[in-house]
Amino acid sequence: MASNNWTVTTHTLDFNGVNTWVRTSHPNENDPTKAPVVVLHGGPGIGHNYLLPLQQWAEEGRQVIHYDQLGCGNSSHLPDAEPELWQPSLFIREFLNIIDTLGLKRYHIVGQSWGGMLGAEIALTRPAGLVSLSICNSPASMSSWVAEANRLRTRLPEGMDELMQSYEKAGDTANPKYLTCVDEFYRRHVCRLETSPACLEESNQQMEADPTVYHTMNGPNEFHVIGTLKDWSVIDRLDEITVPCLVLSGEYDEATPATWLPFVEHIRDVQALVVPDSSHCTHLERTDEFLTSVESFMREKEH
Repeated sequence: MASNNWTVTTHTLDFNGVNTWVRTSHPNENDPTKAPVVVLHGGPGIGHNYLLPLQQWAEEGRQVIHYDQLGCGNSSHLPDAEPELWQPSLFIREFLNIIDTLGLKRYHIVGQSWGGMLGAEIALTRPAGLVSLSICNSPASMSSWVAEANRLRTRLPEGMDELMQSYEKAGDTANPKYLTCVDEFYRRHVCRLETSPACLEESNQQMEADPTVYHTMNGPNEFHVIGTLKDWSVIDRLDEITVPCLVLSGEYDEATPATWLPFVEHIRDVQALVVPDSSHCTHLERTDEFLTSVESFMREKEH
C-alpha cells in the first residue's frame, strides 16, 4: 500500500505461540543516517491507530514502526487469561521480541501515555541499539497520576466530582450520568479537539470491543485505577536510565507536571517540553509541533 512518499507493510510476528501485529512505514527514499522509530501506544490496550499521524516521519526518510500490543487491536486477544499475565514485564518481552525478529540494530522509541511508561521500563533493561526515548504524556507513577486526576476532577463543573464519587462507591461506573462526567473530564484533559479524529475513534472502538487489557491493568477509566498497575512506579529506578530522553506533555494534559517531573529530576540525559494549547493527545491537537519537536530530538541524538 503506497501513501505519499512511503510504503506500508503489515505482518504478524510469533510471540511464544501468540501473534503481535506490526505495521511498518517504509520511506521511498530511506535516509541511512536516520534510525527507525518504534511507536508504543497507550491504554494499556487501546491499539495503534490513534498514533498513525506519527507515520509522517517516513516522509523525510525515517522508517516508522507501529504495532498493537498483545491483547488489543490486530494482535492476539486473550480474554480468558489470568489477570497476573497483564504486567509490564509481558510487554517488555514482546517489544524485545519485535526488535530481535526485525533485526533492528539502531532504533528510537516514542511512547505515548502508557507507552511512555513502558518505554521507561524498556530503557531500564538497557537494550542494545536504543538511541533515544521520547516519553510523551506519561506519569512516572500511578499514585501521582491518580492524585492529579482527583485534583483535576475538583475543577469540573460544580457537583460533578461528588456525583462521580458516589457512583464509584456504588460500583456503578457504567451509569450514563457518571459517563457524562467522564466525558467532560476527557474533553478538558485528554483530547480538546471539537471533533474526535477518526484514528482516535478507531482505537477507542477496538478497546471497547475487548477491554480486557485496559480493565485488568488500569480499571474502568483514566482516573479510577484499580488494576494491576495501581501500585506501579518507576521513580526509584530512573537514575538507572542512561539513554537520552525527551519528556513531552501538553499544557492541559491529565499527565500534569507533578506526574512527569520525576523523569526530569532523575534521568541523567533529559529534556522537557510542554506544548501549549494541548492536552493528553498532543500529537493530535498540535500535530506539526509534536512531529517537529520529536524529530529534532531524535536527529540531535543521532549525531
